[in-house]
Amino acid sequence: MCTLEKRGDLFLLTLTGDGEHRFHPDTIATILSLLEQAKSQSTRGSILITTASGKFFSNGFDLAWAQTAGSKTGAANRLHQMVESFKPVVAALLDLPMPTIAALNGHAAAAGLILALSHDYVFMRKDRGVLYMSEVDIGLSMPDYFSALVRAKIGTSAARRELLLSGKKIRGEEAVGLAIVDSAAYDSEEGVVEASVRLGEKLAAKKWSGEVYASIRKSLYPELCGILGLETRVFATPKL
Repeated sequence: MCTLEKRGDLFLLTLTGDGEHRFHPDTIATILSLLEQAKSQSTRGSILITTASGKFFSNGFDLAWAQTAGSKTGAANRLHQMVESFKPVVAALLDLPMPTIAALNGHAAAAGLILALSHDYVFMRKDRGVLYMSEVDIGLSMPDYFSALVRAKIGTSAARRELLLSGKKIRGEEAVGLAIVDSAAYDSEEGVVEASVRLGEKLAAKKWSGEVYASIRKSLYPELCGILGLETRVFATPKL
């Protein structure tokens, strides 16, 4: 399902296998556990890079599992379970005491795109992969923390409209133009990971305080942090 590898200052979280990397409750629990592991092992200069293998970064929640509940009520309850259990993953990424980079090897849809946007930086390939919020097409409302994250991370109403209200599948060059991702200049899965590692090593060399970094990050997104139940901590200004 997913693994965490430590390479010096870098933590590499990988969604493994060649499938769609759907977020079943067990997968969500594993991701949260690995983020807690990275947090517990973090030091000055730590960096998290999240990527996946195969065609998909993630295609979102495991809707097929929800449908096997046997009734509309059961399916809705299972979907609600996934929505609620995924919320702490977004909170953990916002609270993680290190810079975070999402290296999109392929398609990122619905909750998969929300996972990507929960990182500080998002890189994607130019030759493969789309960003797609499918909710308007499949008739699902947006969880409040999904909407708050999009408002926090995507700066213009036009870009938010394209992503949430058009059902459009956005490729790399357009995603950069809409300021949804930071870069889409890579021709392979290896290329996007290598670029993320280069940025990670550059940031790691700063040896910033992770606690201060996380505090500043959270201060940028007060509405989102309020919905996620995250407290922001104010640090005293150091004497010069």
